[in-house]
Amino acid sequence: MLSQTAEHALRALLYLGGEAAGRAASAEEIAGAIGAPRNYLAKTLNVLARAGLVSATRGPGGGFRLQVDPETLPVGEVIEEIDPPVQQAMCMLGGRPCDEANPCRAHDRWVAMWEASQAPLHGTTLADLLVERAGAEGVNGASPAEGGRGSHRPDS
Repeated sequence: MLSQTAEHALRALLYLGGEAAGRAASAEEIAGAIGAPRNYLAKTLNVLARAGLVSATRGPGGGFRLQVDPETLPVGEVIEEIDPPVQQAMCMLGGRPCDEANPCRAHDRWVAMWEASQAPLHGTTLADLLVERAGAEGVNGASPAEGGRGSHRPDS
């Protein structure tokens, strides 16, 4: 469902909004906490900084801070900053252009299905994901003894 880059971005924001709330955290600290490669994550954090979702400060005491209220940041917005949605130009029913101005028979239903599939991502905020469950700790729902790492994906 998510690209690896989008997943790392979301996990980094969850770390900044949870365990590192209100303080600057280095890319190295965040990478270690979420189990991401440091250089790869640093590039992703810089994309988030250009989007205004985090601030980046260089030097001693610097690092990344969450710049938006987790209550107002939809998960879908984070994902779209990393992986912008791609407009499908070709028709689902064949090799012709298909869009709102020139729809095929499947167009309206296909668009409705796509929008419905995206609704949970846009209706869930970062704060919604930061709500603690009884007995669950760490960024990935892993106990501190496990280093806070792991995956929420059912296929892992």
